[in-house]
Amino acid sequence: MEHARLFHRTKSVGGNGSRGIKEGSFIKNMLYTRQIQEMVSDNREKRIIDIRSETDFLQGSYPGAVNYPAEDFYDHIDELKKDVPIYLICYSGKKSVDLCEDLTPKGYEIYSIQGGIYSCYLHLMNHQFPDDETIESKNQNIERSIIKKFRKEIWSQFIKAITTYELINDGDRIAVCISGGKDSMLMAKLFQELSRHWKKNLEVVYMVMNPGYNRINYETILSNAKLMKIPVTVFDSDIFDVVDTAAGGSPCYLCARMRRGYLYSKAKELGCNKIALGHHYDDVIETILMGMLYGGQVQTMMPKLHSIHFEGMELIRPLYLIREEAIKRWRNYNELTFINCACRLTESCASCGGTEKGSKRAEIKSIIAQLQEKNPFIEANIFKSVENVNLNTVICYKAEDGRKHHFLDDYDG
Repeated sequence: MEHARLFHRTKSVGGNGSRGIKEGSFIKNMLYTRQIQEMVSDNREKRIIDIRSETDFLQGSYPGAVNYPAEDFYDHIDELKKDVPIYLICYSGKKSVDLCEDLTPKGYEIYSIQGGIYSCYLHLMNHQFPDDETIESKNQNIERSIIKKFRKEIWSQFIKAITTYELINDGDRIAVCISGGKDSMLMAKLFQELSRHWKKNLEVVYMVMNPGYNRINYETILSNAKLMKIPVTVFDSDIFDVVDTAAGGSPCYLCARMRRGYLYSKAKELGCNKIALGHHYDDVIETILMGMLYGGQVQTMMPKLHSIHFEGMELIRPLYLIREEAIKRWRNYNELTFINCACRLTESCASCGGTEKGSKRAEIKSIIAQLQEKNPFIEANIFKSVENVNLNTVICYKAEDGRKHHFLDDYDG
């Protein structure tokens, strides 16, 4: 079938080789893309169709949009009218261009929204809260939800992690690292609330590093910070450019290492002795299982670490006991929209459903979910497994100095 080949073809327009491909892409974008403002100002009867997955659509879309996932789009072709303009929303505005290229010659007036869903989010945020009074009211509701509606699931677990793992000491100055996702933005609000009630001497800095975000993601982070009244300190780095040049096809590990180094360095410059990252309970259990299945080792994501390269600095994870599902419920309850993976290097992957789809972590997440359906204690047992290690039943382990200890070393001793 014609549409079955739609997402597998590459056209070269205006020349041969890479130059022709680039020119072809430019022409396609000129013909088939429209700015979000153009869609809004189109006063005709129109159809707005979100072609992302149903799961992502249910987390939020443009008001009035219907969901025809890309893989099922042609099942709905009879519902489209050729005399009614159609605007498509996808993850980044790339997959929808291919649909436009296929359907325009067949008589449909169909456009792709440039920038995809994040362009829509940014437009909504910039127009949803017209004045400071509205923003203040919205922020108060967000803060109230943490202390009241989500007290047990979020606030209490936040405090429990801090006390259980001794994450905060008197006199700490902590850099809360904000990536712009749901986890780090919630963590920032939790620290704001903590600062109001914490009896010990505590200072907090809210830090945003821009490693080379595209404009839409960058502005989304700043808009959310304004909405949630988080006084962010922003600094730039060239991580995406460096990793793009040096890392080849596997940028994630190098990017993560570089990002942490930049965060430590900036935090120390700001007089902080700790950085706080937004890893949650689900990240912990996924890391444990990933280490076993793909790394051949038993290890966990620690709730706190001393920095090896930045003397006197520590890393803490205050969301350590908070479930990801609770964070999602808090986000949805407050009708908030955050960026997902904003990596500029993997935007082509993001256009197909986000960089996490197809990753090892996503695979592990799926495995855990399947096991959890059969045994409701699976997640808790994975978490506890690294708390109940009996070295007498381990064949070999590494000591703190890195040396291996084998059970035969003192078996007969």
